[in-house]
Amino acid sequence: MSQPRILLVDDEKAIRKLLQTVLAKEGYTDVDSVGSAEEAIEACRSKIYDLVILDVMLPGKSGFEAAPFIRETTDAPILFLTARSTDLDKLTGFAIGGDDYIVKPFNPLEVIARLKVHLRRTAGISPPLLARKPGGQEIYDFGYFSVDATAKELTVDGKFVDCPAQVFQLLLFLCRHPNRVFPKEELYERVWGGSAVNDDNTVMVHIHRIRERIERNPAKPEFLLTVRGMGYKLVRREGEK
Repeated sequence: MSQPRILLVDDEKAIRKLLQTVLAKEGYTDVDSVGSAEEAIEACRSKIYDLVILDVMLPGKSGFEAAPFIRETTDAPILFLTARSTDLDKLTGFAIGGDDYIVKPFNPLEVIARLKVHLRRTAGISPPLLARKPGGQEIYDFGYFSVDATAKELTVDGKFVDCPAQVFQLLLFLCRHPNRVFPKEELYERVWGGSAVNDDNTVMVHIHRIRERIERNPAKPEFLLTVRGMGYKLVRREGEK
């Protein structure tokens, strides 16, 4: 079994060194350490991590601001590490994609204990990621179809399928977040970068275009499902090759 890969993000070198030492003593040696949100975002775009320890108060972007960008590329647990201890801060952390919230000053052994809980919880989850090779290749495999994020290619039933840029971006976003339900308003904000208040049909049109490409029968979708009253989710069908 391979070592879990952990990303440690804190602008204080002393804290990073302390946590790396404690992690190493517990057998966690595959740890990348960075001091800013921008470095963390870039790291998550170039590598696959099993868990992210993320400080909130960082130079430039805060950890809260970085979390949505990190969530675009990974479903790995995010453990916020911060001196901000109000209930509002904690609720904010969970609302933007955090999985745990540890207040400074902290006991390093508590961090390790919580880390182990989250790694055990996610150990059996296999994301549909075939490979992220040294050159940065990122491929998502759903059996009947696969998406190569690096080459910007969609393959369906063994054949390349043409896919317009915005359709591809929506599909890629869903591939990176399998089995999660997204309201169409959130999809519009995350993929198009704006509010969907005055654009109610764009997401639905693009969902239809994706289904035309990846489904055996677009009228009876197997992968890109509508969750009535909630939104859409892309599910992975295990065992389909």
